[in-house]
Amino acid sequence: MKIICIGPAHPLRGGIADFNEQLVTNLNALGHDTSIVSYSMQYPTFLFPGKTQFSSSIKPAGLRIQSILHSLNPLNWRKTARYICAQQPDMVIIHYWMPFFAPALGSIARYISNNSQTHIIGLCHNLIPHERKPGDIILTKFFTKHCHSFICMSKAVLEELKQIAPSKSSIFSPHPLYNNFGEGVSKVEACNFLKLPTDVDYILFFGLVRKYKGLDLLLHACADERIRQLPVKLLIAGEFYDNPQMYTDIIEQNNLQDTVIICNEFIPQQHVRYYFSAADIVAQTYHSASQSGITQIAFHFNVPMLVTNVGGLSEIVVHGTMGYVTDKDAKDIADCLFDYFTQRRKNEFSAVVAQEKTKYSWELFVEKILMLCN
Repeated sequence: MKIICIGPAHPLRGGIADFNEQLVTNLNALGHDTSIVSYSMQYPTFLFPGKTQFSSSIKPAGLRIQSILHSLNPLNWRKTARYICAQQPDMVIIHYWMPFFAPALGSIARYISNNSQTHIIGLCHNLIPHERKPGDIILTKFFTKHCHSFICMSKAVLEELKQIAPSKSSIFSPHPLYNNFGEGVSKVEACNFLKLPTDVDYILFFGLVRKYKGLDLLLHACADERIRQLPVKLLIAGEFYDNPQMYTDIIEQNNLQDTVIICNEFIPQQHVRYYFSAADIVAQTYHSASQSGITQIAFHFNVPMLVTNVGGLSEIVVHGTMGYVTDKDAKDIADCLFDYFTQRRKNEFSAVVAQEKTKYSWELFVEKILMLCN
């Protein structure tokens, strides 16, 4: 089958680019002729809150990537759609994660839909943003109108889709494991690489820092006197997309300077394994969420998780056996962290993670996508 995936890819960076590249790699492994149409301009610089949109990693081998889509140029959308139609694909998979891209992606889907040969699938990482704005639902409806079917990676997103596009065919399949970051290393090797002390336990908060991700909750939990007494540090690894002042204020007000280690930068692919190998538990104390690829990175490295009971996070983590599902409450988070470290549950929980992660294979995910085209 000839398949084109529309979405970010190298040299663009980020979780969705990583996901797109992994998806195409796995489709090609099954013998499909798959390529990527990526962005020549994804975000205008003045709208991008990070330091750079581009990856410092080398281009993944064996991928055909055409970086031709300009997110804000309607003339380009038609040109991009013509290019895609000229390839005569059997399937087009469109990555969707925020309404900003709906005009471009919806217009391209509308143009391609004139070709009855091509089945258009919307792959929904997210549907309605965590930080909503006027027009988000109207824009999302425009995108969904021109897709034939959808695959959602959390049940929460699937329910949102059924409200927006009730007549469309849609299925749920959980986010597969990220396995492009290499194998784990020993904790000592990881700490030495990161220049961290080796005689303490680490809570890892990983990924871009946004308000909805609840780092404030985690900091307040770490200020709990019980956690202060433990040989535990919070390792924050990711670029701040919001003003870090609110977090540094919490740190200073609670005298957490010796407890919190901040690495305020985008973590390149080749370094990811060191952070997760150093971690004893990964915390995602989100205020709101759909699903998150961070969970699947943690699972790849057999690291237990603490997540708040929002969106799709609690669909993956089983409370008390492979991690914790908490309320959006600093005391509840601290209660679970205290239990985890004082009862030394890491080996027990890690063993369950290693068993459970077989449910999240790329083979199963790709099989679900291909079913939509039948």
